[in-house]
Amino acid sequence: MGYSIAEVAEKTHLTAHTLRYYEKEGLLPFIDRSDSGNRDFKDKDLEWLELICCLKNTGMPIKQIKEVIGLCLKGDDTLDVRREIFITHREEVINQMAELQKNLDKINCKINYYDCACKKSI
Repeated sequence: MGYSIAEVAEKTHLTAHTLRYYEKEGLLPFIDRSDSGNRDFKDKDLEWLELICCLKNTGMPIKQIKEVIGLCLKGDDTLDVRREIFITHREEVINQMAELQKNLDKINCKINYYDCACKKSI
């Protein structure tokens, strides 16, 4: 079963403009077209979009996502390279999470300070 760009936009919470941009940038080189020329997304395309969003949301640049997709399209000869890209990216995400945790700790400290200050002023 195929999905229109509007249906995919609704399912993925991405705009049609974003989907077109991803296609233009080479992130979706495998999207079929209907006889009338409309994009015809398949379930496997939604899985790709999920990965693209995951990588983008965790800070991977579009250029590198495009590289990963290009490597995937080349087949199993690129498995080692792709694995290394994901290992490196995982380390970056772990570092981001540690930095976010430090920031969250600081915010919690300020909330505790204000909780105490508010109780004293009552």
